Amino acid sequence: MADSSPLHSARVGYGLVIGMYLLVFPYHPALRSPNELCRLWQARALIEDHTLSVNGPLIRYGYVGDLSKKDNLYYPSKAPLLSFLAAPVYAMIRGQQAPSDVTQVYWSRLFLLVIPSLLFLVLLRRFLLAYLEPALADPVVWTYALGSMAFGYSEIFMSHQLTAVLNFAAFYCAWSIVRGQLKPRMWLVAGAASGAAVAAEYTAALTVIGIAVYVVVALWKDKVALAKAVGGVVLGAAPFLGGLMAYHTICFGHPLESGYKNLNDAGYQHWHVGGFLGIRLPYWDAFAFSLFSPRVGLVFITPWLWVVGFGLKHLRSERPLFVFTVTVLLLNLYFTSAFDHTSWGWTLGPRHLTPMIPFLMLPVGLALKHLREGPKWLFGAACGACALSLATTGALSVVNYIPDSVSNALFGLALPLFNTGYLPPTLFAAFGASAMLPGALALLGLLAGAALVAFWLLRGEPSAQARFGAAAFAIGFLVLLSAITRHDEGDQGGLRQMQTSWLIQPPAPGAPP
Repeated sequence: MADSSPLHSARVGYGLVIGMYLLVFPYHPALRSPNELCRLWQARALIEDHTLSVNGPLIRYGYVGDLSKKDNLYYPSKAPLLSFLAAPVYAMIRGQQAPSDVTQVYWSRLFLLVIPSLLFLVLLRRFLLAYLEPALADPVVWTYALGSMAFGYSEIFMSHQLTAVLNFAAFYCAWSIVRGQLKPRMWLVAGAASGAAVAAEYTAALTVIGIAVYVVVALWKDKVALAKAVGGVVLGAAPFLGGLMAYHTICFGHPLESGYKNLNDAGYQHWHVGGFLGIRLPYWDAFAFSLFSPRVGLVFITPWLWVVGFGLKHLRSERPLFVFTVTVLLLNLYFTSAFDHTSWGWTLGPRHLTPMIPFLMLPVGLALKHLREGPKWLFGAACGACALSLATTGALSVVNYIPDSVSNALFGLALPLFNTGYLPPTLFAAFGASAMLPGALALLGLLAGAALVAFWLLRGEPSAQARFGAAAFAIGFLVLLSAITRHDEGDQGGLRQMQTSWLIQPPAPGAPP
């Protein structure tokens, strides 16, 4: 389907997304974020010591967590791509002396996560426009950008959103080649993106398997085209996978031995034993916690998720795409149900599912498209779910670290923080300026985004039932979240911990802002 309306007709929405991604900076120095700093310390080691070991930065800049140890040398326990990408950024900002961790985090996030995530939205929009009119595709993109874990993990130096970008780039190349929009030589690019994704995050292999299934289903009747696809992907992925195995060999003594087998803290090792790197048979507690935890379950932090089921059935006419989407969904649900859920605390939702999220946006768009032809209140509820996500998930994203003690991340932590003056940290706070006015603008931006999505989806819809459905869903969902919030000592303790960790403390009552 061609883009029948100019992109500039939606420029307010995309301008808001760009502004929010560039404005907010949810970093809390006192937490000494291990997932971020272990990679950034390795970037410092690469530039300052010309070595993979972080022993030198640990001595010079302080201890960080999430480390592996082999032969008295320390390394990040994570896949290495993000560390290597951060090294030239560190070299650029280093100057005569090492910058603060706040400065390194800011610039590394900007160049390696924020900007790539914004550029990625172009690919997502083009993909959606093949199946949806712009009036639906654009608000679905905005919902993804500000109303899903994509926002939070674009603003934190972890590999999850970069993996989502690389996985989707690989899929987009494959999808475009199958449709005849790109030349077969682009299989090399699909392979390179797939290999880079695995080098960024090991669990990217789940989506790579899904992409392989898509290619096989789409090209099964053309064995020559399928052989070219396999050859191109293997060649494209080889440098990254070869580099990853070389990294493992240098650091841990074997090409298939990762840092998770050599964790420095023995207290974390039990999460990665049994099965394959800790991935076992599924069990209910892990599945339920990932999706239905009142604190950070995906169903509670991403209201639009319930719409996905309505859209999947309308994807069946596109058999390769349907099989691919279901495969990716099932593989990711298997992983989150088979890995110890207690290992990913203090995070915005089940973070390892972030690379799955972009592939759920087409079902969301198809659901909106077909629900529009059915009961108006149901269509309105779907619109309300998308709009509300920008306010709820967005509010959690600008906090981005959720203590394990809180009962509900929105009413037990985010809103109490904002209500006591701890407004979202911004790029101004990153450089020591006042956090109050820009933080307030960030919150207003989330509310404006929610209103814009609701307006865009409901415009031209004369039925009062649709508007009632949207309002009823939003109010009902917020009442539910409020009802499951305990407001107990766990909530108060988590709130106090985040307040003491905030980037810049708010002015005392009565003090000038």
